[in-house]
Amino acid sequence: MTRAGSVAGLPDTIEPGGTRSENHPWKIRLVKHPKRFESAFFRAAKQTARKIIAEMADEDLPYGPRPTGSEHWEMHHGGSLWVRAEGGWRMYRARVGIEWSMQFCAEPWRVDRLRRDAAELVAAFPLTLPALAELGYEEAGDLLRTPVEDADGVEAWTDSLFNACVPMSRGNHQGILPKVPGEHHYPWPVKGADFVRYEDFQLWVTLPDGTHGAVTPVDRRGSGDGHVRLVHAPEGSRAAGTLAEAQDLGLMAVLPPNSSTALQAFSAQIEPGQRTASGPLATRRGRGNGRRPA
Repeated sequence: MTRAGSVAGLPDTIEPGGTRSENHPWKIRLVKHPKRFESAFFRAAKQTARKIIAEMADEDLPYGPRPTGSEHWEMHHGGSLWVRAEGGWRMYRARVGIEWSMQFCAEPWRVDRLRRDAAELVAAFPLTLPALAELGYEEAGDLLRTPVEDADGVEAWTDSLFNACVPMSRGNHQGILPKVPGEHHYPWPVKGADFVRYEDFQLWVTLPDGTHGAVTPVDRRGSGDGHVRLVHAPEGSRAAGTLAEAQDLGLMAVLPPNSSTALQAFSAQIEPGQRTASGPLATRRGRGNGRRPA
C-alpha cells in the first residue's frame, strides 16, 4: 500500500557495501574515578531547579513524567535555559550543553557566547530574575552579566542553573539499551525523538545481529507504508557500515515492511500475527493515538 512519495522496490535486506576496515591494536585502562567535586554553584542550581519543577504542572515538564517510587530527578548538564513566562516556568535548550567533564577543555570566550545567548533569552522574559530571586537563586543576575574569562568563570557557568539543570529520569539521562536509551549514550538527534514520537511507534529496536538501533517511518502516519529508515546503529553492528555508507552518499538505509525490524517498530500499530508492517492502522489502539493526555 504505497503512495506517491513513499519508498518502493527496496531490497529485502541491508547488505554492507564498499566499506573497508583495518586492525589497530589498542588498550583502555580502567581506573578509579577521582571523587567528583560538587560545587556550591551546582548545589544552588539543583535546589532551585527542584523548586521550579515542584511548581510546574505535569504536562509542562520538559522530558517525561515525574520519577516515581525510589527514583528521582537527575540534573543533566545539557544547556538548561530556565525562564519564567506569563504562564509559568519554561525550559529551553542552549545551542550546546557543557557536560561537567567538558569544562576542562572549554575555552572561556566560547562559553561566554553561551552566557550572552542566555542573557538575551532571559531579557525577553522579564519575570525570570525576580522569580529566581524569590526562590533564593539571587546569583542568576550576576551569572548572566559577568563575562566568562577564565577557568573559574567556566566552572561557575558549567554548574549554573543555565547549563546544569535539564531534569531527566535516570534512564533518559544515562540509561543503556535494551532497557532505556540515555542521552549520554545515544545521539541527541535520535534520542530527542523519544519525547515527540507516537507512543505506539517503537523507535528503538533489536537489529538482526542482536544489537540495538533506532528506526523511523519513511512516510506519515496512516500512509500504509511499513518501510523503516535506519537512523542509528552502534559501532560493531553489521548494519553500521551500511548506515555510514548511506550517509556518505546522501542516501537512506531502509528496511522492508516484512523485516523483523519493521515489525517491531510498528508492532502496536498492526494486528497481532500480521507479517508485514504495511497496511492500515490496527483498530486496537490505545495510547499514542495522537490525542493529548487528559
